[in-house]
Amino acid sequence: MKIRYLGHSCFMFTESTGTSIVTDPYGDIGYRLPQVSADAVTVSHGHYDHNNVKAVGGSPVVIDKEGKYEVGGVVIKAMKSYHDNVSGAERGENLIFKFRMDGIEVCHMGDIGEECSSSLLELLLPVHVLLLPVGGNYTIDAEQAKEYVDRIMPSVVIPMHYKTKGLEIDIDKVDEFIDLFDDDEVEEEEVEEAGSEIELLRDDLTEESTKIIVMERAK
Repeated sequence: MKIRYLGHSCFMFTESTGTSIVTDPYGDIGYRLPQVSADAVTVSHGHYDHNNVKAVGGSPVVIDKEGKYEVGGVVIKAMKSYHDNVSGAERGENLIFKFRMDGIEVCHMGDIGEECSSSLLELLLPVHVLLLPVGGNYTIDAEQAKEYVDRIMPSVVIPMHYKTKGLEIDIDKVDEFIDLFDDDEVEEEEVEEAGSEIELLRDDLTEESTKIIVMERAK
């Protein structure tokens, strides 16, 4: 499968069959969403920086409610969670999405705001590729994100929803998250910088270590 980073919390996943999915397309956040088309669009919640569905071409199926779906052979599960750590009282609900593509379990955490719990882990596992917000303020912060990584133990972590050039949202840079992995206790973890698109094969993913991939926004 291929993963293309479109900025903020927006990615395009493409299975080897050609089925494509766009997650959390954004509106005006200081830069524009690239022109893309997809078979499906997933929306974690209704805020403007995650719900610009009209910007995605191709008449995609829009998935913005809890449930289990199938689009072009791709199984998609949408699971309810919270945008804050007080059961939604501050910022409402959030959908976590799991996708099975080319034998790879991909989890997009949306704007998760609640701390990692055993009950939530039971819903999520197994996870090969974890995409999670790390910028804090409106979501979990860097330390809370690290706890998710430590407990889920995915093969690949792709941080999202952090401060980048041009972004007009008050959140932290990705460095706050990456710096937490710069000590001896996580010597098996590897941090890698990548371009705007990567390709992953199931056979290449190992359960023995976690690789953190910081992607560059496609323009």
